[in-house]
Amino acid sequence: MALLKSCVRSGRNVFAVILRRELHKTAPALVQVTVRDALTQAMDEELERDERVFLMGEEVAQYDGAYKVSRGLWKKYGDKRIIDTPITEMGFAGIAVGSAMAGLRPICEFMTFNFSMQAIDQIINSAAKTSYMSAGLQSVPIVFRGPNGHSAGVAAQHSQCFAAWYGHCPGLKVLSPWSAEDAKGLLKAAIRDDNPVVFLENELLYGVAFEVSEEAQSKDFVVPIGKAKVERQGTRITLVSHSRYVGHCLDAAAVLAKEGIECEVINLRSIRPLDMETIESSVAKTNHLVTVEGGWPQFGVGAEICARIMEGPAFNYLDAPVIRVTGVDIPMPYAKILEDNSVPQIKDIIISVKKSLNI
Repeated sequence: MALLKSCVRSGRNVFAVILRRELHKTAPALVQVTVRDALTQAMDEELERDERVFLMGEEVAQYDGAYKVSRGLWKKYGDKRIIDTPITEMGFAGIAVGSAMAGLRPICEFMTFNFSMQAIDQIINSAAKTSYMSAGLQSVPIVFRGPNGHSAGVAAQHSQCFAAWYGHCPGLKVLSPWSAEDAKGLLKAAIRDDNPVVFLENELLYGVAFEVSEEAQSKDFVVPIGKAKVERQGTRITLVSHSRYVGHCLDAAAVLAKEGIECEVINLRSIRPLDMETIESSVAKTNHLVTVEGGWPQFGVGAEICARIMEGPAFNYLDAPVIRVTGVDIPMPYAKILEDNSVPQIKDIIISVKKSLNI
């Protein structure tokens, strides 16, 4: 009433005033950010925030990174903070681990995690075990990061998922982001963590743009390590995945929703520690579970989830056995048609959901 009287006295259009006020209240449009740019922002902000942080790896400096994830950082921070290395993973990973023990906070980039096998002794025997073996006196704050899993047309020696490999090892934290918000928030959390963190990116996601919230654009934004995210609410069946296959699960859920099957999609984000509480709560609601991953089936992430479900309270809520959707148990073929049939497709998820529901 006060607004109406004010508008009448001043001759203003009351409806125009209300409209302007309502438009002012509207939430700002979400920004689109690629996973590549989110990772670059995370490293840039942490390099700026803490002078102990530095990046090293093959072609990360003058060339801006093999996948351009470190684009612009060398020009901004120089040779002492952004360091090109020879092609010697064991060598530069060892230097990075030693510098972490001496008080710095290195980010060690592998051009692909397939090459991290050259540095496995440094990652496991040096980085992962030192805190325990020193009774907690010696921390190793280091991030090992780079593309993980299969890409496109790069064959067996460049197409392996290491989530289960590194998730097997006590002393490591293992992260596997899907969205741009995941990538930025988790990488910042990893750099600030006092433990060695294996950060598994996906090459095929680097150029994918995601909507990023206003909160995630803040320099103080971090995603807590060890906490999964429910990407889609559902009541009929739970789909659990990580990295690129979260998107596959959401696409499958959209198709299934047209048939009246509402899927709950969980983005793990963290492989070690594993957020079983979120998974168990979802299973208690939906009574069905399908796990989806690009790695091999034997001793995989899905296998670990199956075991924990069977051993825990959520087992009593299941109306059907847990089903795993995984990569095929072979080295990755080079030919595209064989490659496509060696990794999960959306149709494989849909078939598995209907099998679980006995449809």
